[in-house]
Amino acid sequence: MDIYLPIAGLSVNVLVIILLGGAVGMLSGMFGVGGGFLTTPLLIFYGIPPTVAAASASTQVTGASVSGVFAHLRRGGVDFHMGAVLVAGGMLGTLFGALLFSLLEQWGQIDTVINILYVLMLGGIGGMMAKESWQSVRARRTGTTLPPRKRRHHPLVANLPGRWRFYRSGLYISPLAPLILGFVTGILTMLLGVGGGFIMIPAMLYLLGMSANVVVGTSLFQILFVTISSTMVHSLTTKAVDIVLALFLLIGSVTGAQIGARFAQRLQPDYLRLLLSAIVLLVALRMIVGLGWQPDEIYTVQLL
Repeated sequence: MDIYLPIAGLSVNVLVIILLGGAVGMLSGMFGVGGGFLTTPLLIFYGIPPTVAAASASTQVTGASVSGVFAHLRRGGVDFHMGAVLVAGGMLGTLFGALLFSLLEQWGQIDTVINILYVLMLGGIGGMMAKESWQSVRARRTGTTLPPRKRRHHPLVANLPGRWRFYRSGLYISPLAPLILGFVTGILTMLLGVGGGFIMIPAMLYLLGMSANVVVGTSLFQILFVTISSTMVHSLTTKAVDIVLALFLLIGSVTGAQIGARFAQRLQPDYLRLLLSAIVLLVALRMIVGLGWQPDEIYTVQLL
């Protein structure tokens, strides 16, 4: 069944949109990422304008994060103290990101910038994730043991002034570190429609040194509030949020997040990360082709 999207200005198959939302919702539940880093490119591939895809994807990420947070709350996997600092930084980041979005839109470069940023971001993250997961899989097959990572915060974080205790995460660090991290993810949420979990998770583990049992839940907690803020700012400034598109994405993502959380407890994380990295690299490759491939119709006409 096709339905018309008023903001995007085209008709789409409802079932395809719901299935797309369900797929990224499963990733949210399994890995603690909002899924927006795949939602936006997939919507662009389907023909949704990049600005509408980025703005609407943040709404879908909100729904997936709500479902994922409740799943992790039941096992005590959320550090609310750390999450509050991350949310504060994220709120400031969304305001700054809205300014950048408006400037790029005025210059007529927002679509190109979104695509280029996604290529760089997905290529880098997918490559690092593939390398790490392959090393783990190879070590498991050969019976060798990888040297354990020491859980400690980065020296730059240790040198920041004014330390606070984050008891649930087992940290005694400056709140400036999570505040800056939240600020960066807030900018990415506004520009790209991503939740930022794909950056938050590694940064919380390797820069802040957080305990692994609260990283995913705390990441989803931060993503929840920052994507709500991003959606509100987009609605008031860019007016690129397509509510109809976001609604059907939400239907799929809320269900998918619960399924993903159950899979995460049963499947081996090394193989899951390897699969995710392959998906991310394939999406990045498709976006590179899209940037260099001349479309069949160079010009488009849109009624305002």
